[in-house]
Amino acid sequence: RSNAGETMACSESVDTLLANKDGLAAFRTFLKSEFSEENVDFWLACEDFKKTKSSTKMAAKAQKIYSDFIQADAPKEINIDFHTKNDISQNISEPTLSCFDDAQRLIYSLMAKDSFPRFLKSEEYKDLVKKQKNRNQKRWLPFM
Repeated sequence: RSNAGETMACSESVDTLLANKDGLAAFRTFLKSEFSEENVDFWLACEDFKKTKSSTKMAAKAQKIYSDFIQADAPKEINIDFHTKNDISQNISEPTLSCFDDAQRLIYSLMAKDSFPRFLKSEEYKDLVKKQKNRNQKRWLPFM
């Protein structure tokens, strides 16, 4: 495959980008420039939340996610529909590991369909590719 082909391979998956430390950092910088970094922050908070074992910690983390991202006028309020927001609000007192799944899916979809294609044309992405090439000329980008 050509280098251009290798570089474009990452465009096939937001998942691989989010799982890569450098890719995630570049994507977050890009989202900051678009005033939408709360989307990736929320997605990461949900990923962390789903790994929670203790019900005490689960309740505390759920409340933090709710107050940071969901409730009206939250400091990092995400853009989700009323129905999804309402469901979370009604269930937040007894959170389950899946209580943010619908909102997380919406935000993931927004990032994948909206932010990610623009990211692939951004300076942040070009810098990431350059950095990866400089790090090791012979290796592919790790998130490909």
